[in-house]
Amino acid sequence: MTRDDVQAEVQDAATRDGEAVSRFVERFAAQLTEAGMQRMAARVFSCLLASDGGAMTSAELGAALRISPAAVSGAVAYLAQLNMVSREREPGSRRDRYVLHNELWYETFTRRDQALTRFEQTLREGAAGLGTDTPAGSRVAETAAFFAFLQEEMHGLMDRWRVHRAGLRLP
Repeated sequence: MTRDDVQAEVQDAATRDGEAVSRFVERFAAQLTEAGMQRMAARVFSCLLASDGGAMTSAELGAALRISPAAVSGAVAYLAQLNMVSREREPGSRRDRYVLHNELWYETFTRRDQALTRFEQTLREGAAGLGTDTPAGSRVAETAAFFAFLQEEMHGLMDRWRVHRAGLRLP
């Protein structure tokens, strides 16, 4: 990020309603937490999402969220493990910036698809071992079929998203 980029981001941030931004960050973080994400990671992610550059240093995140460096570090480690953020060295500095991935939601759902593939395979093997003619085997086979269906639908959905996204007029 160049010096001009930083100045532009500071100027843009000055024209925003800080309370509205904070309410958004905390509200979205609460929703992510309810969906199963760690609370501090949800707050850090929401803060990065709300920043114009999609990147902040540990100090910036700590100040924005009023949390300790250790809390930022733990949250970033969790988000990095999920491939939701990456660490980049700030040019000419020893400080790291934490950056959102460009196609964040697409990548997240693609990874989820990989998990679904593993679940489906294990469930099919489990159904075969249990015997599909038993109640447990039948239930496990139906669950495997559900994951297969979900994967198929997810591929089509992501293809439609790419087409839709190309038609959006976003900055």
